Amino acid sequence: MSERNTKQRATISDVARLAGVSISTVSRVLNDTAPVSDDVEKRVRQAVELLSYAPHAAARNLAVRKTNTVGLLLPALSSSFFAPMLRGIESAIRRSEYHLLVHASLRSGDNDPWQRHPIGAHNADGMLLFVNSSDDEEILRNYRRDFPMVLLFFKGPKGTDIPYVSFDNAGGIHQIVEHLVSVHGRRRIVYLRGPVGNQDSEERELAYRLALAQLGLPYDAALVARGDYSEQGGQAAVEQLLATGVPFDAVFAGDDEAATGVIAALRAAGRSIPEDIAVVGFDDLTFAAHLNPPLSTVRAPIERAGSLAARMLLAILHGEEVPSASPLPVELVIRRSCGCQASVPAPAAGPGSCR
Repeated sequence: MSERNTKQRATISDVARLAGVSISTVSRVLNDTAPVSDDVEKRVRQAVELLSYAPHAAARNLAVRKTNTVGLLLPALSSSFFAPMLRGIESAIRRSEYHLLVHASLRSGDNDPWQRHPIGAHNADGMLLFVNSSDDEEILRNYRRDFPMVLLFFKGPKGTDIPYVSFDNAGGIHQIVEHLVSVHGRRRIVYLRGPVGNQDSEERELAYRLALAQLGLPYDAALVARGDYSEQGGQAAVEQLLATGVPFDAVFAGDDEAATGVIAALRAAGRSIPEDIAVVGFDDLTFAAHLNPPLSTVRAPIERAGSLAARMLLAILHGEEVPSASPLPVELVIRRSCGCQASVPAPAAGPGSCR
């Protein structure tokens, strides 16, 4: 009787035959030790269900090993924003038993599963994801498998409760818009959006509109353009605004990198900064103080954000609870580009005054 039951019990070979794949591929799917195409995964799981296959617990435990590695998924490595963030992440990971695996995803739509799933349970114990580095489908795939994740500067897909780290975008934008209006009398303030789908950009745009309303200024859609958080994007956006003749007296560039392009476009058009048009940014990257004129901006604790996200992920891996959202405070930094004479942090309250 026991011999007959043993013969009737489906094996991994049976699953492989029915799915039309190798035994090792079945193992990769069941243990998530390496990525496979969606079609292959679907066939294997259908075969498992049809055969009521149950892998031996001991074999499964041997197959699923701790990697002592945490992953970081980025959309690129070219932005100046990443250097301080990586310092923060690396400083936290260095003090742990984990190694750091970094992957810059071009998100080219390549069907190669290694390109679509560069980091997961097959090569890491947990993962940090930067905004726009992965799509919702992939995030949900890992979430449903209880793969530990912490998100940087965006919230997870609807229905998930993945912890994330962000900045106080609303507070920072209100401070800088209020400063431009109350201290410098600017009334036509351009807002440059970040990349499509960037939640930080969407939060900043909403805060921009709320700040205008609170200061009694109308919202004008003609003053909103896309700068893509890049020098090229900022320059192209302002060149287009100038070409269409839209009047404006200030530009909130969305971030510091776009601000460099804004300044270049205004200079090329013969506009004086800040006398004709004020320019402000967000982040306070290293180069902001060395632009000509030095850039007024919102100082965001980028390195601290990276460190906090890494420490949250390590805490999850050690079985600890972490907060679902961790917004970090920001600080207005006043320099010459807004019309002020000196480079100083603004007071904690109020629009700030020129020195």
